[in-house]
Amino acid sequence: MLRLLSRRILLANSSAIRTANYSKNCGRTNVAVVLSGCGVYDGSEIHEAVSVLSHLTRNDASPFVFAPRIDQMHIINHSNGDEDKSSKRNVLVESARISRGDVKPLSELVENYKNFDAVVFPGGFGVAKNLSDFAVNGPKCTVHPDVVSILENCHKSRIMLGFACIAPVLAARVLCNVTITLGKESPAEDWPHKGAIEAAKSMGAIIELKEVFEVSADRENNVFSTPAYMYNGKYHEIDDGIGNMIRLMLVTLRQS
Repeated sequence: MLRLLSRRILLANSSAIRTANYSKNCGRTNVAVVLSGCGVYDGSEIHEAVSVLSHLTRNDASPFVFAPRIDQMHIINHSNGDEDKSSKRNVLVESARISRGDVKPLSELVENYKNFDAVVFPGGFGVAKNLSDFAVNGPKCTVHPDVVSILENCHKSRIMLGFACIAPVLAARVLCNVTITLGKESPAEDWPHKGAIEAAKSMGAIIELKEVFEVSADRENNVFSTPAYMYNGKYHEIDDGIGNMIRLMLVTLRQS
């Protein structure tokens, strides 16, 4: 019975996916959300991704989820931090766990980016392992070609970009003279990722030191960012910061 019910839900979601319409409707705010898997250590940070989606719909925006159809860099056992070498996982397939099946290949966003008012990247190590190789090569990292295309084209077209947690390093690597936040440098027990700030600076980014609930707004480049889990914080603190970023983005969009 449970298997049959799951199958019916999957078929219903699949039908919705096939008929998805990116076209801008009068009064609707379309926002693309780019995921990098499912789970903080090898994919998207789940709480950040859900927070982004929740605050978008709460504020009357329509989210569309995208992910690259590639294998993850590796699989991490989230209960003990060990690498699981027994199998491979696909970034798009794993991202579907967060979006309840409704996820599209990132290549579709490359082709349809003009139908969106904004693009948001939640954090998680998947940003540094699957959307780029920042986890391995730091400031000399390579960013996935589809991500590069989306960032460059959105930037040229003045389509708003939002980043949480470690995701601003993508903007630092691809865009010139961009202002971002990756949180603060101290105290170390609260802000354990100072190295990312130094790496972003070396890539040419201008860094604003922000608290977890604050937002960096680079209005010249139309780039918004918030620290999220760069801070060793509580669930609601991360949610509050992401909510502040999403609301500021949407207010700015609707006033323009």
